[in-house]
Amino acid sequence: CDLHITEALALTQCLPDDLIEKGKDIKSTSEIEQNGDHFKVTVTTGTKVLVNSFTVGQEADLETLTGEKIKSVVMKEGNKLKVTLKGIESVTELVDGNTLVNTLTLGNIIYKRTSKRV
Repeated sequence: CDLHITEALALTQCLPDDLIEKGKDIKSTSEIEQNGDHFKVTVTTGTKVLVNSFTVGQEADLETLTGEKIKSVVMKEGNKLKVTLKGIESVTELVDGNTLVNTLTLGNIIYKRTSKRV
């Protein structure tokens, strides 16, 4: 998928200005493995690899873009996975077999990323 970090999203993650500039044109690849209600999500952005494993409805340690680990519970509603990390609501929706939409919301700031299967 293509990931373009906007200034608004970067500010919500408290990223330094130099990382905001570097991140604007970085592409990332997401791999999602599912076994029943257990998920493993691996996001590779440049040389950084972020791996989060969780079971729907159970508390898990989830790593943020800044590397911070936060305890939270991922819930599943139909074809959507929902979680809130530090006040940011993340909704990941499998629109069809080839399209994934992730929406991050903090107050009136909304960041939407669409990923296509490769």
